Amino acid sequence: MKPLKEKISITIDADLLNELKEEAEKDERSLSQFINLILRKYIKEIKVT
Repeated sequence: MKPLKEKISITIDADLLNELKEEAEKDERSLSQFINLILRKYIKEIKVT
């Protein structure tokens, strides 16, 4: 079963948003999917250290 998704609203620096959009496109993912992937990797990393 897929985990439930929740909509949120955040404020992000314009230059960072542009970089994220570019990287998401290169990875052939939506911006939302790409940010979710990055956050999951980050959380996993900090829990290990």
